[in-house]
Amino acid sequence: MLSPITTFALALLTVAMLLLRIFWLRVPTTVRLISVRIAILLILVELIFTITKWSTSSDSVNHIIRWLAVVGYELLLMLFTRMAPRWLTSICTLILLVPLFAASVLQPLMQLFTPTMSKPNSIGKNLDFERNDWGKGSPGNSGSELLIYYQPRLIPLLRHDLVHVPFNNHQCNAGAAYAELGPIPKTILAHCPHWPSQGPGSEDRLIPLP
Repeated sequence: MLSPITTFALALLTVAMLLLRIFWLRVPTTVRLISVRIAILLILVELIFTITKWSTSSDSVNHIIRWLAVVGYELLLMLFTRMAPRWLTSICTLILLVPLFAASVLQPLMQLFTPTMSKPNSIGKNLDFERNDWGKGSPGNSGSELLIYYQPRLIPLLRHDLVHVPFNNHQCNAGAAYAELGPIPKTILAHCPHWPSQGPGSEDRLIPLP
C-alpha cells in the first residue's frame, strides 16, 4: 500500500523540518534568507498550477513540485513557531500540519511512489488523456480515472487539465477505459468496456469540454 509509505515519508519530512527549526540560528544568514524565499516561491508555483489547472507535461515533475511545495509549507510553519508567543504559534502550527495527513493531500502526494506512471494517449486536436488507477489491490472499491488535458504543441512542456472522468470497477472494466473525440464539437466521449460477465457493450459518457 502506498498510503503508509507516503505517511511515513511525510512524517520524516516533518521531523527533519523540526530539527532544522531547532538549529535554525546556526544556519548562515544568507542561506536562511534564500531558503525562505525559495519556500515561498515553491508554494506559489503549486498554488498557480492548482488554480489555473496548468501543469508540466511530466507527471514525475508535477509530483516533485507538489512535494517541494509541502517542504516549503512545513519550513514556513516551523519558522512561524519561533514567533512570540511561542505557545500560541506552536498550537497554530500543529493545527495547520494536520491537513497534510488528510486523504485529500496524501492521495496526490502518494502518486510519486507509484511504480508505473500512466502514459499519455493522443485523442486529436491537441487533446490527450491519461488513465490513472485508484484503489488497486484493495478489498474495497477500485477503478480508474481518465484525465483529459490540452497540450499546446508550441509549448510541449506544459499542459492544461480539462476534465476528470472516473469509472468504478463495479460498473465496468475501468482498467480498459479510454477517451475519444465526441460526436459534437467540444465534447469528449469516454468509454469503459463491460466485464465479460456483463455482456457486450460499454459504459459511455459524453463530457462537454470547458
